[in-house]
Amino acid sequence: MSDPGAAAGRLSEGAVDVLPEGRLAQQIAIAERDGRALRVKLGIDPTAPDIHLGHVVVLRKLRQFQDAGHTVVLIVGDYTARVGDPSGRSAERPMLSDAQIDANSATFREQAMKVLDPERTETRMNSEWLSMGSDELFALARRFTVARLLERDDFQKRMAADQPISVLELLYPVLQGYDSVAIRADVEVGGTDQKFNLLFGRDVQGSFGFPEQSILTMPILPGTDGVRRMSKSQGNYVGVTDPPEEMFGKLMSLPDDVMGIYYELLLGETVDPGGHPMEAKRRLGRRIVEWFWDAGAALAAERHFDQVHVRGGTPDEMSEIALDGGGDAHLPALIADGFGISRSEARRMVAQGGVKLDGEAVDPSRLDLPTAELDGRVLQVGKRRFARLRRAA
Repeated sequence: MSDPGAAAGRLSEGAVDVLPEGRLAQQIAIAERDGRALRVKLGIDPTAPDIHLGHVVVLRKLRQFQDAGHTVVLIVGDYTARVGDPSGRSAERPMLSDAQIDANSATFREQAMKVLDPERTETRMNSEWLSMGSDELFALARRFTVARLLERDDFQKRMAADQPISVLELLYPVLQGYDSVAIRADVEVGGTDQKFNLLFGRDVQGSFGFPEQSILTMPILPGTDGVRRMSKSQGNYVGVTDPPEEMFGKLMSLPDDVMGIYYELLLGETVDPGGHPMEAKRRLGRRIVEWFWDAGAALAAERHFDQVHVRGGTPDEMSEIALDGGGDAHLPALIADGFGISRSEARRMVAQGGVKLDGEAVDPSRLDLPTAELDGRVLQVGKRRFARLRRAA
C-alpha cells in the first residue's frame, strides 16, 4: 500500500485550498483499502462556447488525479447554466437560450478532452437529476437557510451596493451542491472563486447523510493583459482551439511579470530567473501550441510571428477568401465569413483601425468595395489574422 499522505501531497501541489485538512489523505487510504478509485468532480456551466487556458489550470489538476488512477466526473451544467452562478459577479448573469446552452455543452465536452483522459472521464449533464418536480425542489431547498446562503462574499458585496440578487441565484449553491450528491463525489476541484460553492457541496452531502467531499481550489489565471482574470468577454483569453499562430501571438503579448504564473499553472515549471523574458515567452508559446496542436504547428507559428511582428512583413502562407465575380463586396460580411466573427465585431474592428488591406488601414466610411479593387490583396484583421482575397474567374 502506498503512502496516502505522500499521495495527497502530490495531488495538492499548486492548490490554494485543500480542505478539510488531512481529509484527502484519509480518502485515498480508504479508497485503496476498498480497491476503488476516488470520484473527482468538476462542474462547468456552458455559458460560453469555448474553453480557454484559464479552464486548463483546473483541467490539469484533474488530469493529475486521473494519472494517479482516479476517475474524473465532468458535470456539464446544462441545467444550472439556466440559473446563473453568482461567483465573481456583481450583477445577475444574463440568461442564455436553450439552443446556446446545448451548443456550448457539446463544445465544452469535446474541448475538455484535449486535457483529460477520456478513458477515465465520466461526463454527465446535471439536467439528468435537476429537472425535478416542484415537490422535490422544495424538499431540497428547505434543508438550508437564507442566512447561510447569504454568507457568500459575492452576495455581501452586492447587498452593500444595493444591487439585486435573484431567488434563482440563491438556489444556485444548493443545486450545484446536489450535483455532488447525485454523482457521489469524493473530491471537488474548482477555482478559488468557487470556494463557497465547493464547501456548500459538503453541506448538501451531509444533509443527505452522505460522506462529505474534500475540496481543492486552484489559482485564477490572469488574462493576456496580466491584470484581469482570463475571460472571453474581456477579450484577454487564449482559446484551446485558437489557430496556432494566433495562440502563439497572444502568448507573446503577455506582460513579463505574469510569466512565472503561466509557467507554474500551465507547465508545472518555474521560469529561469537568468533567462531573457522574450525567450521565456517563446518557449511558453511553443510548448502551449505543441500541446494543443503539434510540434510542426508550433514551429510554423513561431516563424509566422517572426515574419509578421519582428520583420514587419506578411506571412509566407495564408488562407484565401473567395470573392464573388462582380459588383461590390460588403467588407464586414467578408470579414465575418472569412474569419468566423460577427458582422458587428467586424464593423467595430474597421472603425478602430484594426482591419488593413495590403498593410493600410481600411477607411471606415468605405465598407462596400468593388471586387476588382480587392482581388489579389491581403486582408489583415487584427494583428495575427491574414487572408488573400481572390475574385472568382
